[in-house]
This record gives sequence, C-alpha cells and structure tokens, in this order.
Amino acid sequence: MESKVKLAGHAVHPMLIVFPLGLLATSVGFDLVSLVGGNPRWTVMAFYLIGVGVAIGLLAAVPGWLDWWVIPRGTRAKRIGLLHGAGNVAVLALFALSWLLRRPNPAEPPTGAIVAGLVAFGIAGVTAWLGGELVQRLGVAVDAGAHLDAPSSLSSQPATGRAGDRRRNLATAYQGIERRVAGLAR
Repeated sequence: MESKVKLAGHAVHPMLIVFPLGLLATSVGFDLVSLVGGNPRWTVMAFYLIGVGVAIGLLAAVPGWLDWWVIPRGTRAKRIGLLHGAGNVAVLALFALSWLLRRPNPAEPPTGAIVAGLVAFGIAGVTAWLGGELVQRLGVAVDAGAHLDAPSSLSSQPATGRAGDRRRNLATAYQGIERRVAGLAR
C-alpha cells in the first residue's frame, strides 16, 4: 500500500521519524552520562534535544496519521498502525512532560523528568518495532510492484517498471512477491 504523503517519490513519515528517534534517544543517553559523570552540561543538552525531538515528532505524526487513515478497516495493519500511533503519542507526551519538568532548571532536572524519559525510551523501542512491522511485514508505505530492480522514484516510471539493462530476462530478476508466491522465501 503506497504512502499518501510523498516527497520526491518517497513516503514522508519514515523520512521524518529518524530525527525525533535520534534526538530523544540521545537525550536519554546524555541524562545517563550526566548521572554517571556528574556534569550538568549533559542534562542541559538533553533539555534542548528533547524540545527539538518533540517538535519534529509532532511534525512526523501528521503524514503518519494521514497514511494510517487510508489503511482499510478491519485489517491487521490498521490495528498495528493504531498501536504504533498511540504508543508514539505516549512517547511524545512523556518526553514533553520531561521537558516541562526540566524547564525551571535544565542543569538539575528532577528525578521524575529522567524517569519519564527512560519510560518513553522503552515505549519508543516497541513503537519503532511496530513501525517496522507495518512497512516490512504488512507493506504499508511500499510502492505497488516494488522490487530490487525498480526504477528510481524520481523517474516517471512506476515501481513495476525495469531499471538498467532492458535485455535482461525479467524472469531472472528478483521480484519479491513472485519469490514469496513460489515458496522460495525463507
């Protein structure tokens, strides 16, 4: 099922989520470094990372929600997508809480701020896995006919077209769905 929100031929949601995931995970790492080393600079940096991570997370949620909205009802993808989205709302809410608790003094965050970040980090691991399940197992945001020799998304050809050497026998090219149907996938 193709993504409904694309930029240069690619789904926008997967492009954006790497930023909040990286920023928020790094903030947790910085908190841990500060706890071990005692240097408050790390928690100040974590405060800024959380602010930017939550903001970009909210931005990434918009195309994700739009893609989820068009998934057919009653499907496993719809249920997994709902868990993925709801879990990520919880992640962003917990990190926003952490940020708010830190705001009076980012150099000395209260214990609750760090705990909120750690819990959110754990939930984010689960929701990231669910996102992978949506794409890799359920085919959400994957172009119809995608295969290893598909033409560039910047070309005018659909994914079902052929890139490269046109003389190659199409039957010898890996086509993904054909391999699974033939029972050759392991």
